[in-house]
Amino acid sequence: MILNLQSVQVATRSDDAESQLVFADGFLVAVLVRLSEQHGADAGKWFLEAGFGPIDPISPPVFMNLAAARDWILRQLADDA
Repeated sequence: MILNLQSVQVATRSDDAESQLVFADGFLVAVLVRLSEQHGADAGKWFLEAGFGPIDPISPPVFMNLAAARDWILRQLADDA
């Protein structure tokens, strides 16, 4: 499975604009947003703003960094296979 990330700017209702589209083998599976300072202790972490297919949890996670987000996404996709 090949994951590709593409930097984008997402219009959110907060200052969270730095984002990544996540593609698995060419299919969009997730949108990650970097949390702004308004999120206090979580500032700088990555949030699963949207997930598609097997990347659609009931409670979207927050990740310390993009590597942790990639690992989690790969596990979700592997579990679905």
